[in-house]
Amino acid sequence: MSARPLLSRLPGLLSSAPVLLARLFPGALFWQSGRTKVDGWQLSDNALYLFQEEYRLPLLAPITAAWLAVAAEHLLPVLLLLGLATRLAALGLLGMTLVIQTLVYPDAWATHGTWAVALLLLISHGGGRLSIDHLIARAWRHRQHPHSACQQVMAGESEAFAEQIQRLGQ
Repeated sequence: MSARPLLSRLPGLLSSAPVLLARLFPGALFWQSGRTKVDGWQLSDNALYLFQEEYRLPLLAPITAAWLAVAAEHLLPVLLLLGLATRLAALGLLGMTLVIQTLVYPDAWATHGTWAVALLLLISHGGGRLSIDHLIARAWRHRQHPHSACQQVMAGESEAFAEQIQRLGQ
């Protein structure tokens, strides 16, 4: 096996790194936050206290807000890690970030801004090549046009066929 095919894929893999990191780091941050709010399968006393005394979100009872935060901080980071429903997961975490910024810690704009940039990148670009979303989209495209590459070969358009085969391998 030659190193040439691997080297030809290197730019594509390197371009996938920022999106992968944008999924991993905010996901890890929110996951860790979610873990601090539970004790086993129960909401921790400390978490409930924070939602009652420090966070005080309008329109939601503290217990409801705490459980919603726990659910979101455990589910959405897993989706980000897998690259599954990436845009939706990032949108949910961006919403949480905006709530935290505007209602809980308004002076932490630099920190929350950093989170928001990574999440906005995911909302605009999706999960990247190293994601389940990408595999699903690729399978869906192939399902929609399964014979187009073969028809091109039969029509003598072998260069277009070679390009499609190369893209499928990426």
